[in-house]
Order: sequence, then C-alpha cells, then structure tokens
Amino acid sequence: MSKPLEGFRVLEVAMYGFVPSAGAVLADWGADVIKVEHAVTGDPQRGLRRIGNFVVEGEPNPNIEHANRGKRSIGVDMSKPEGREVIYELAKTADVFLTSFLPSARGKFGIDVEHIREVNPAIVYARGSGLGPRGAESDKGGYDMTAYWCRGGVAATITPPDVAGMIGPPGPAFGDTISGTNLAGGIAAALVKRERTGEPSVVDVSLLSSGVWSMGHSIALSAYANEPLLASPTDSHGAMSNPLVGLYATKDGRHLSFVMLQPTKFWADVCHHIDRPELADDPRFATAASIAEHTAEGVEILRAAIGSRTLAEWTERLSTLAGPWAPVQDVLQVLDDPQVRANEYIRTAGELQLVSNPVQFDLTPPDLSPGPEFAAQTDEVLQELGLDWDRIIALKTVGAVT
Repeated sequence: MSKPLEGFRVLEVAMYGFVPSAGAVLADWGADVIKVEHAVTGDPQRGLRRIGNFVVEGEPNPNIEHANRGKRSIGVDMSKPEGREVIYELAKTADVFLTSFLPSARGKFGIDVEHIREVNPAIVYARGSGLGPRGAESDKGGYDMTAYWCRGGVAATITPPDVAGMIGPPGPAFGDTISGTNLAGGIAAALVKRERTGEPSVVDVSLLSSGVWSMGHSIALSAYANEPLLASPTDSHGAMSNPLVGLYATKDGRHLSFVMLQPTKFWADVCHHIDRPELADDPRFATAASIAEHTAEGVEILRAAIGSRTLAEWTERLSTLAGPWAPVQDVLQVLDDPQVRANEYIRTAGELQLVSNPVQFDLTPPDLSPGPEFAAQTDEVLQELGLDWDRIIALKTVGAVT
C-alpha cells in the first residue's frame, strides 16, 4: 500500500470533528499521528453517543472513529508545567503541530506558534478554526453548522423558497470532514515546501473558508448578477431550459437524477431507453433552442415514463444509456453501491465500516485501523521519547499525564 507520508510525525492537539479529521487523513496517508487528549476528560467527542434517533452503546463509537482512525492517543494535562514539557518534548520529534485551540487558549497553554517553534524551528504549524485567523472574530469558536453551513452560504442557497426555516446539514460533521480534508491537503503542501526549501509554514483553514470555497461557483455567479443564487421551489423539475437535467420519481417512490448538459446529444438515446423512439425525431426537441422552448413538455414526458417503472428496473434498463445519470441514494444504500465497493471507498477498521478519505495513490486504498482508546499509548509514546519508568510514574503522580 502506498503511504506517501510514512516517516512523518504529526502532533495533534485538537478535539471534536474538524481538525481531528485532518489528522485522520494524514494517518490514512501513512503519517504517525499522536493525538493529545485531556488527561482526565479526553476528547469531548468520545462522549457523543446520540445523533438524532441513533444511540451508540459501548465501543467502538463511530462518532469518534471516523475522525480518529489510525492514531495513537496520549493523555496530557497542559495546565500543568510538567504536561507542557511533555508537549514540547513531543514537538521536538514532530514534523507537524496540528491544533484546533483558539488563540487565547494557545497562549494560555503555551502552544502557540512561537512556543512550538522555540523548541522545533522546522515544524509545520497547522491551525483549524471556526472563522479564520484574522479579523474581530478570530478568537470565537464555531461548529460546522454555524460557520460552514449557515455563515458560509450553504443553508440559504440550498433551502427552497417555499420551505419554512432552513434546511440543516445532511448529517454530523459534514462541514467538519470537508474542512479537515482541506487542512490535510494544505499540510501536505507545506511539507513539500519544507522538504524543498527548508522553510516551514503556518497553515490555516477555517470552517468558514471551507464553506465559502464550497460555494465558490455560486458566489461568483451571484456577484456577477448582483443577486443571490436561490434554490428552486420544491415542486420544480430542476433546469428551466433542459428536461435532461433534473430529478424524476420512479414507480416505487425513489428518484433518478439526470445531468445531460448537451440535450441534443442525448435526447434520441433517452427516447429509445424509455420506449418512446417516435420522440427521437420530434422537431420540438431537435435543437437546443427548441428543447429550451419545450422544456415543460419534455419534463412531463419523462415524468410519465420514469414513473412507470421501479428504480431497480430503471437501473438495469439505463445501464447502456450514454448520458450521465444516477440513482438518488441514502447513506445506507451507498454502502451497497457496487461502484463504491469496487473502488474500496469504504473500508473495515476493526468492527466498523468507515469511509476512506477520497484520495488514493497508485490505485490503492489506505488500510484503516481503529481509533485509539483514550490515552492507550501514553506509556509507549513517552518511552519513545526516552523517558524511564521513574519519570513516567512521576508525571502520572502529579497528574501531568494519564
């Protein structure tokens, strides 16, 4: 298996989903990621047991595993001088210092850029934040629901005008995971720069920056038109001038998504696949202009046709369709998608099925290993630093490590 970051060490001082998910990606790529958790309480994410109607009993807990697979855990109390010394000793051995702590907390615990660079001038310092490293709100926290989904423009853009309130994220850690992957990519680029030039970087990614980036195309269009891009009403088809772009309900209440941006190229093929070959040469659908003019009629034709068969029937029938289409799947159905399985986008880690990060090297998915139990590798990591048992016991006695 290709491990492009094998030999690099990441010291992660972070909690919850966003920044730890960056560490998970780096671990997938082969880095040795040491997760620093509070010596008593650990990462608060470990206590997350209920999401909606789902309640997780016992271990393993998917709420912690997704963003923490493949790491080693050490419990440290950074409020104690002895605990901070452990952090500094670890930082001396690391290539990357990765943190989610806010500026005030970084200063309080002595883990800001200047503190870590004092013990390791060559380290890449990576920060994940809610709202970015500059500006009046740089010391405010944030979650993916607030900074990514709502403030980044996603919620308002995805919510149809006839829906009361706002549509929420599709699941936990949605913006966290996307932002974490962005941060992991920035760290990898910084490591390349350091290897080539010897110069380390400070890397910043925020939930807000990732949300704005995700909406980049929409923001550019809205800036051009000087009005916000808004979702279509819930009962609309999708595209105003192309019946081959949009959602169609099947007989069994499922949906297909058509995205054929060149309708004249695919119209005849679609007509044959829906058993309406006489429409292939219909002058209403002969040119892009005529298709745009008769979009409503085309939509009604396709709605009637697609609604006459189940999704399973259409999946078989449309397997030879040249134009892009897809079934609309829920996340449980994604688990059984043959294309997902063929590319090994979902891997087994211990007892759980986890999604691998989206990057593969040399056509090889990363092997995933379970996330660490709280502070499970404290002794192991401290011994690697050269500490003997007397020193380790002394640190535990004063509560600096656990």
